[in-house]
Amino acid sequence: MDKKRVAITAIALALLAALVYSQFRMWKNFDWNLFLTQTDHVSKFHILHGIALIYIAYVLRAVRWKIFLRPVRPEASSIGLVAPTIIGFTGLALLGRPGELIRPYLIAKRENLSFSSQLGAWAVERIFDIGAFTFLLVLAAFFARAPRRLAYYGSFREVGLIFTGVVVVLTLGAIAVHRSGEALAGWVENRWTALSMHLRHRIALRIREFRSGLNTIHSVTSLLELIGVSVLMWAVIAVAYKEVTHAYAVPRLEIPQTQIFLLMASSMVGSLIQLPGVGGGSQLATISMLVYVFEVPPELATSCGIMLWLVTFVAVIPLGLLLAHRERLSLLKLSEESHHAEQSAEADTPAA
Repeated sequence: MDKKRVAITAIALALLAALVYSQFRMWKNFDWNLFLTQTDHVSKFHILHGIALIYIAYVLRAVRWKIFLRPVRPEASSIGLVAPTIIGFTGLALLGRPGELIRPYLIAKRENLSFSSQLGAWAVERIFDIGAFTFLLVLAAFFARAPRRLAYYGSFREVGLIFTGVVVVLTLGAIAVHRSGEALAGWVENRWTALSMHLRHRIALRIREFRSGLNTIHSVTSLLELIGVSVLMWAVIAVAYKEVTHAYAVPRLEIPQTQIFLLMASSMVGSLIQLPGVGGGSQLATISMLVYVFEVPPELATSCGIMLWLVTFVAVIPLGLLLAHRERLSLLKLSEESHHAEQSAEADTPAA
């Protein structure tokens, strides 16, 4: 592990330690027996249904990537992309951020494409994820009735507006890169002298990769397909969240579907602080939302927060490891190879 990754892990660990301390300091009377009892009484049927929905979401991710590949690999199969998708998310679950590049790396190898081209598609995918979720969040916050019953309804709408602002900025940035990406990359390399040459070169490379990823959207039809698949995928994930909360059969966790998006938003923000194999930020953010917004008792909120993380993030691991074993792939080796490929792309791309 290089110094950069060690530093990032150390910072994440420190932040998580602070979050855990502040969380449990407020729960001095936390009843561990009650926590275990409530977890044990969860409906297995609803949990399995939630897991099945998350697996459907992975299939939809493969379908979406197939659309990205259409201009260069029209013969690519959505079914063929399911395995690298599941293996990639397994690497992310077990290795944390160092495993993020496994999925685009595997797809690049299988389809005989450059790694940088798939990094570009991966970056564009993030915009569709945020945009699709924001669309559903705004619908729930401004047009549904159930969220109006929340004491923090005003905050719900503010969260929707914040996400909308992020999407607008990302969209405008994408349009600018699509139209003038090469000029922008050249300006960063040659004019942005406040940064070191190496950093300028890396930023310029990312701009060029992102521009190549945008080129995968080759028609209005493809754009509409990508939007449709993305919205459907996040709607499926939202139902999976609902299945987990419903599995407890407790009035406090009978959260209306439209309010679930607020819970998802907290999980997404919390996931920015994660440790390999154990997560951390996502669970704590979800637990806090359950306690302070939905007024769920701490023991029940903790159980539900951990269960949501297990279903939506960890449940992919068994199948991912099975697929990796079948194809004789090592997640650690794939992670190292993907990062080496990223570094090679930076070294091989000449400065403008």
